[in-house]
Amino acid sequence: MSHKILLKRIYELQEEQDGYRVLVDRLWPRGIKKEAAHLDEWAKEITPSTEIRKLYHQGEMPFEGFSQAYIEELNGNKAAEEFVGKCQNLLESQNLTLVFAAKNEQENHAMVLREWLRRRLRTRYQ
Repeated sequence: MSHKILLKRIYELQEEQDGYRVLVDRLWPRGIKKEAAHLDEWAKEITPSTEIRKLYHQGEMPFEGFSQAYIEELNGNKAAEEFVGKCQNLLESQNLTLVFAAKNEQENHAMVLREWLRRRLRTRYQ
């Protein structure tokens, strides 16, 4: 795996270095036309459940609790396991950019997903 898993807000311009672009939000971002998003995939099935997403955004769940709950969801999600395999293949030839709409670029579900993917991809080589 010689390429990177990148994070980018959907409101940022697409760049050649983005490689394969995947929207990792359950809801379509406001104000963005599908043609303008330049996405290769919309992976709704690997996003946080509505329940934990709402708890986190309403301030009823700290980021650490949200992260743990989301990782548990990913670990039990067959679509997420299939996504790991797809990512492994993609990363052999290009970067993978996880595209998200969250305003908070320091604490969001895309960060959790990227770290989960990195750990899963490492264990596939051991």
